[in-house]
Amino acid sequence: MVQTRKAEKSAKDEASEEYIEQPIETISDTPDTSSENKAGSKADDGASKSRDRMERFKALQARAKSATERNLKETAAESQRLTTDPALLNTLSRKHAFASHNLLKADTEAAGEDFERKRAWDWTVDESEKWDKRMAKKQRHRDDVAFKDYTQDARKVYKRQMRELQPNLDSYEKDKMAAIEKAAANGDLEIVETEDGEMIAVDKNGSFYSTADSTGFTESKPDRAAVDRLVNDLQKAEEARLKKRKERRGDDDSDVTYINEKNKQFNMKLARFYNKYTTEIRDSFERGTMI
Repeated sequence: MVQTRKAEKSAKDEASEEYIEQPIETISDTPDTSSENKAGSKADDGASKSRDRMERFKALQARAKSATERNLKETAAESQRLTTDPALLNTLSRKHAFASHNLLKADTEAAGEDFERKRAWDWTVDESEKWDKRMAKKQRHRDDVAFKDYTQDARKVYKRQMRELQPNLDSYEKDKMAAIEKAAANGDLEIVETEDGEMIAVDKNGSFYSTADSTGFTESKPDRAAVDRLVNDLQKAEEARLKKRKERRGDDDSDVTYINEKNKQFNMKLARFYNKYTTEIRDSFERGTMI
């Protein structure tokens, strides 16, 4: 009986030991799996970050290379523009056109053809007439440049002002209608309708339309824009007059870099050929930034 109880007790102890050992083994297995997963995820994150950094670095390298190439191209183009004289290019193109014209004329005359007739084939009759009128007008202006008398000079100034005149037609029509309505209200004008349905304003006492004895213009008050335009025209005329006077006297507002007239001509000749190379240096000296 005693042995049976001991056997049961020993069996219970073994069962309890097995029951205690089994969870311990299960608990000990769980941390090992999570640590391996964390280590793998950290490794993947580090690899992805390194790849991203490498891609950004390569993109920056490509951008720097393209910027360097673009800067070199722009520098070469700027250097080409600085070394090229626009006046020289215009002179060469004009000489080329003149030489082509003479060559075509010589070939046409050598073939026994009429040069002017052959040139006229390239344009229509309307274009040819417009061109002839333009050339005739240009020749008249060229002949009219020299000073003849003050009347002729005043006529040229008047024609130039008429070309530059820009009337405000909307304001004119508005003022005209306001004046007509005011005169009709005062009884100075009578509005008559013709058989065609057209409205005509008839001046009863002859005071509406201006005459040599009219003084109504003294009541006119121009707007601010018209006054500013008149002031600008006067300033332009004064500047043109002063410029012509300086040209007649030979005055020059630039720095005096000569000691006599011969030296002045020599300096002008040097400036004509070397100003495009020395302008930046002289500007740097004037600013005080030249090292």
